[in-house]
Amino acid sequence: MIDFNYYAPTEVVFGKESEAQVAQMVKKYGGSKVLVHYGGKSAQKSGLLDKVCNLLKAEGIQYVTLGGVVPNPRLSKVHEGIDLCRKEGVNFILAIGGGSVIDSSKAIAYGVGYDGDVWDFYTRKAVPKSSVPLGSVLTIPAAGSEMSASSVISNEDGGIKLGYNDNLCRPKFAIMNPERTYTLPKWQTAAGVADIMMHIMERYFSHDTDMDVSDNLAESLLRTVKEAVFPVLKNPEDYRYRAQIMWAGSLAHNDLAGCGRVGDWATHQIEHELSGMFDVTHGAGLAAIWPSWARYVMKEDVSRFVRFAVNVMGVANDFTDPEGTAIKGVETMERFYHAIGMPINIHELIGREITDDEIKEMARKCTRNYTITQGNFKVLKAEDIEEIYRMAR
Repeated sequence: MIDFNYYAPTEVVFGKESEAQVAQMVKKYGGSKVLVHYGGKSAQKSGLLDKVCNLLKAEGIQYVTLGGVVPNPRLSKVHEGIDLCRKEGVNFILAIGGGSVIDSSKAIAYGVGYDGDVWDFYTRKAVPKSSVPLGSVLTIPAAGSEMSASSVISNEDGGIKLGYNDNLCRPKFAIMNPERTYTLPKWQTAAGVADIMMHIMERYFSHDTDMDVSDNLAESLLRTVKEAVFPVLKNPEDYRYRAQIMWAGSLAHNDLAGCGRVGDWATHQIEHELSGMFDVTHGAGLAAIWPSWARYVMKEDVSRFVRFAVNVMGVANDFTDPEGTAIKGVETMERFYHAIGMPINIHELIGREITDDEIKEMARKCTRNYTITQGNFKVLKAEDIEEIYRMAR
């Protein structure tokens, strides 16, 4: 077990009609001129955007709007948001949507008070000194960005997708109404579940295995989400199970399940290059990569994969064959992914095999031109990452 600091300052407003409190929450955290940031037409079609704007207006809170955020949020939209905030004197950002909108909002919040290009933070050329406060009205449980310190942005120039973590950008509040997720397509629901589970698994697969509280929390969260997704796919308006998924998505990425250990995060970094090159759905990309990562790194600590197989995936423990039990856990995870409509390799994800040149290019980007490694469960060099892509293709 390693020493740790746990910091989760986001105020959560959870439940039916919780978005009715949005104006009061903005005022509570000092907002008087708000950028309302959102994605596509769903926020408009659902009536949520109008409802939020009308609530702000009724409380005398000025606002401007900026839509158009897409999955794998773009740096160009971030630049547009920074310019708009500066022009309008915005002092609070309100994200309406899922992780892409919240991540875009965080990047805008970093950039408003910075003289250089906000991309400097993601390339580690600079560290932000300030951030415009922000809150969110969550509509897609997946990324966990509503309570995390993380933001991931895609730079169209070079197809590069990078993340940056800083407590400055943790949202002041997160409004979560599970009813607002009823209209999510099955694909988006399933990809969100894959993302949620991977946020937990990236923390769970660690060599710091003596923090029982974190282990038990992680396993319980994984089982809960795994079991909740099937009722939701069958009945999209199942409030009980929508609520389990939504709350688990926040707990998966607010660092609670990672206390006392160093996580891995290689699967995320390897997938980021898939998203950067092919613009795929993040959760689906994670599902396509993880089985190959698992098989490649398993021998670093087979017992960890045995515990996952038994306690999460329900595999019977063959004490005479630990590696066989571990492999069955990975295979059971693959069947789960298929059962919810997720891919288990890159061919299923993009419809073709990736080429050797594409593999080398993604491995190069993943290691920042061969200058860094990825992962902690097994430290991966460029040649290791190339092999995982080959196994997954």
